[in-house]
Amino acid sequence: MNKDQETAWLEAQKVTISEDLVAAAKQQLEFLAAVDRRRWLYGGPLLDRAIYRYKACWLPLLAKHSECGAADDSLYVPFDCEWIWHCHRLNPVQYKKDCEEIFGRILSNHNVKSSLQGKSKHEVEEKWSELYPEEPFELDCSTTFSGDIFYQYTGAGSSITYDLVSAVKRQSSFFFQISRPWMCDNRFLEEALARYKCFLYLIKTNQDRSMKIFCVPTYDVDLLWHSHQLHPLSYCNDMIKLLGKVLEHDDTDSDRSKGKKLHVGFDKTTKQWEDMYGLRYWRAGTMYRGHCPSQVVSSLYFSSHPDVNEIIHYKSEATLELPQLMVIEVLLEIVGIKNLPDGQKGNLYVSFSKKKPDTLFSDGILSIQSESGNEHRASFKCEPTGELILTLMSKSNSKIVPSMPATTIGTTSISLQDLMNPKSNLSIEKWFELKPHGGTPDSKPVSLHVAVSFTVPVPAPFELRMFKSLPLSTDTCLLPFQGKEMFRSWTGFLDHNGDEVIRLQIRNVKKLKERNNASKREVVGKSKQSRKPCLLGEYADNKWSFNGYNISLIEKKTSQGGYTLEIIGDHMMKLFLGKKLEYEPKCCDKRNGKEFITLVEFSMKNPYGKAIALFDMKSGTVEVNEKRFVLLGVLLALILKNIIKRLGYNALIPNIKDTKGISSSNVLEPVERNSKDIDSNSSLAATAAGIGTGNVEAPIMTVDCVLGCGDKPKELSSLKSSGCGGGCGGGCGGGCGGNCGIMSGGCGGGCGGGCGGCGGGCGNMIKNDGAFSNKVAAGDKSSSCGGCGSGCGGGCGGCGTNIISKNVNTLDNTGNLATA
Repeated sequence: MNKDQETAWLEAQKVTISEDLVAAAKQQLEFLAAVDRRRWLYGGPLLDRAIYRYKACWLPLLAKHSECGAADDSLYVPFDCEWIWHCHRLNPVQYKKDCEEIFGRILSNHNVKSSLQGKSKHEVEEKWSELYPEEPFELDCSTTFSGDIFYQYTGAGSSITYDLVSAVKRQSSFFFQISRPWMCDNRFLEEALARYKCFLYLIKTNQDRSMKIFCVPTYDVDLLWHSHQLHPLSYCNDMIKLLGKVLEHDDTDSDRSKGKKLHVGFDKTTKQWEDMYGLRYWRAGTMYRGHCPSQVVSSLYFSSHPDVNEIIHYKSEATLELPQLMVIEVLLEIVGIKNLPDGQKGNLYVSFSKKKPDTLFSDGILSIQSESGNEHRASFKCEPTGELILTLMSKSNSKIVPSMPATTIGTTSISLQDLMNPKSNLSIEKWFELKPHGGTPDSKPVSLHVAVSFTVPVPAPFELRMFKSLPLSTDTCLLPFQGKEMFRSWTGFLDHNGDEVIRLQIRNVKKLKERNNASKREVVGKSKQSRKPCLLGEYADNKWSFNGYNISLIEKKTSQGGYTLEIIGDHMMKLFLGKKLEYEPKCCDKRNGKEFITLVEFSMKNPYGKAIALFDMKSGTVEVNEKRFVLLGVLLALILKNIIKRLGYNALIPNIKDTKGISSSNVLEPVERNSKDIDSNSSLAATAAGIGTGNVEAPIMTVDCVLGCGDKPKELSSLKSSGCGGGCGGGCGGGCGGNCGIMSGGCGGGCGGGCGGCGGGCGNMIKNDGAFSNKVAAGDKSSSCGGCGSGCGGGCGGCGTNIISKNVNTLDNTGNLATA
């Protein structure tokens, strides 16, 4: 950052914002999470009803309330009306126009409280009932309406012609993009506010120079922009003071393909931002995440009232006390190099690694942007400890000796502990002097211009690997065997450090009175906390019951000869074949078949399901997102492995010829069921194939992406990718673009084209997503496709304005996808 750039940044921080946008952003995140639990507001007849209530009832009530001007008289907005109001305000120019044409002024949110804030709304409900006696204050998803009531009230707002259905559709995916644990962190939001001010100042600069550029925000900036617009009067006043007019928020473009308005705009915004402020525009944890995951159910499993989530805490004699790893997302760029000796020959690149082992991190390499002319970025997850080591390498251009090994020029390090300082602004960009390799240089030391950003630390998932312990083999015996245990086969589970945390065994019960009951079994376990084997579960009459968890797993034989697995108990859970919800592949992951099983929990907080565990039955690994489910996760992993061993994978897949809803592409569609028919206290049938009595997604037989993520090329002369065909098929929209090879090593963070240039190809740069199943269990140290990279890079914020500029550069100058 030079003097002019530093001055521009300081001037940007003087932009006036009349509202506390950090607090407003937190409130918005809470509200959008509540809306996402009521997805009937995303479309259908209840959305139409909500829009009618908003126009005919809420806006007239709001106008009357604002006329009174009572300072202490708070008005609560019905939840469904609040959602429509939210979407209407996110087109500030249209909202201002509608309000002024109908009510003569902008209807502000001053002294209006969210439905989530109010515990006592009696006065407001009484006022509502006086005005609209036939209309309930809160709209329930199970409510039915007659046509006579539907058009009974014709308030002034009913004349609004703005297409609110389309506005809702455009906003319905926004929550997925921003629903990340660091988005509500104060430090993250304070930095986002500073960047939002710079974003507005960039627009002002363009306007002053008569430059018409479509500027596109990253998602941290977009969250603050939305929060500002939700205060319509303040937003209008602030924008008129800054720009002389109300800044438009254009969210109508969603095509992220190369060459389209959104892509071009984000590319120009990135360049202009970096020229004006001397800082990178891309930020870790703020980029496009890809398309929303597919739903596993299409209607609520819980009533939307009350809006609480009762967490059941389980207790068991054998608890698993595992260390909680923390994880950060990192975005790394090598911007430039200086003081390189004239005699230095060869292609330059930078390898990055960590000084100490990191279970979430894989080494990678990056080109130097000033040397290659291409923008390459590495996005990865790692523990927020230790040092990041950067090594400058040179590969000979010699045609005579093409296999000559790369030469190390020098190294430098970045302390992650220093970056985690509470006073850090979550990024660092400066020149780093390299320590020369093999002696002290005669000239100035070579320096690298490095830009790195990161998120605040959040808890990492628990990852465990299953292995079969042979008692008499000392190399696998981590927990000591005693007595008869030495002659029994046990299954152990290793944590991320390779330490055995629990050992389980399924054995037949041979009690005197039950000698003829061959189907009765039990699972026992021992851990470091409880070295004496204890009973964890029992199997009888085709049902597994787990001690400490009021949950049972039932095997049911189908008429087609297959088996279904049904979970019953206090907690509502289902098993689905393949990677679902949070685990759904974002791009070219070819391994999403029957070897994966996802455990999904349904609750009032997550009525459409939350993936809490992923079982990789081929490699014997399990990933669990919450500590309270770790023990249940390893128990289910062992039992599922046992079932597959006895019955095979095919026994868990129903006969698709006898299943309704089969499309021509062999995709089984969800079975529709009215949400009012669902008893919130009933147990959920959960089948290993994903087929139950409700509207549950059946197994999907995916067509693999047409790509060739192969071995790392022997030549390092080109840092492009090398092997990722022409695209990821329909699932990824425009495809993975680019190639695979040196530059990326898992699917570098997402898909290109249709997914908005979200990441890169496949290969070696981002080896994998840190999944234990890829690195430890499978022993995958190659540069083949090791899973999807952590975080999407090339996508943009999804909104823009007609005065602004650029969609992040996800492509290098040769047309290959850069990783991000």
